Amino acid sequence: MSLSKEWTNSELQNSELEILHRPPDVEYSFYNAVKQGDMDTVIKNCAEDAFIHLDGTGTLSHDPLTNIKYHFIVTVAMLTRYCIEGDMEPELAYRLSDFYILKMDGCTTIRQVADLHHSMAKDFTGKMILQKKSCILSKPVMQCVDYVYSHIKERITVQSLADHTGLSTNYLSRVFKQNLGISISDYIREKKVEKSTHLLRYSDQTIIEIANYLSYSSQSHFIQTFETFTGLTPKKYRDKYYKSMW
Repeated sequence: MSLSKEWTNSELQNSELEILHRPPDVEYSFYNAVKQGDMDTVIKNCAEDAFIHLDGTGTLSHDPLTNIKYHFIVTVAMLTRYCIEGDMEPELAYRLSDFYILKMDGCTTIRQVADLHHSMAKDFTGKMILQKKSCILSKPVMQCVDYVYSHIKERITVQSLADHTGLSTNYLSRVFKQNLGISISDYIREKKVEKSTHLLRYSDQTIIEIANYLSYSSQSHFIQTFETFTGLTPKKYRDKYYKSMW
């Protein structure tokens, strides 16, 4: 049977059964909530488990697990575009999208996909909240934030950031603290620890490999810094959270 005939038969069957898609406004309102950083609305949507109730969203596969996975991909793709439109850095948005689609690919139950969807939506929303806050940051502070994000593997100092922005270390340190309420050194340490938590959870790199990757002066320095920020040693953190998404 040709595709045109299949489509015609499908249309007749859906018309007879009165199978209709729900209004697009329902989905658009959710995408906009994420784009606007409206965490309360997103949390409410997740608490109601709205994503798992697929009535009116269309059947993309006759296998229930595959069907919800396809819907997950559609949602991530839409949120990525909406957040880019809301001024999220495109590369960050695409990396987030790739990350969550790869994690979804390993899910084996509908419940896992739905829970990952909730984590993904909150993650995008949280980053949009930070994006909106960054809009009120001064240019040199934004330059520092971008530099730390792009050079997280390297040894970053106040001096290297001062050189990057063309400002004195004292002036830059003062402006940074006024804007973000945290010293440059603590911000760098915080971001390196944040990156290391992801590596401990989702990679097979050893603790010393992670320490070297993030340019810590030694493994003991990495362990001490990590424990200061998280309350756990890297080993205890990995034992507790390794390959855990929820």
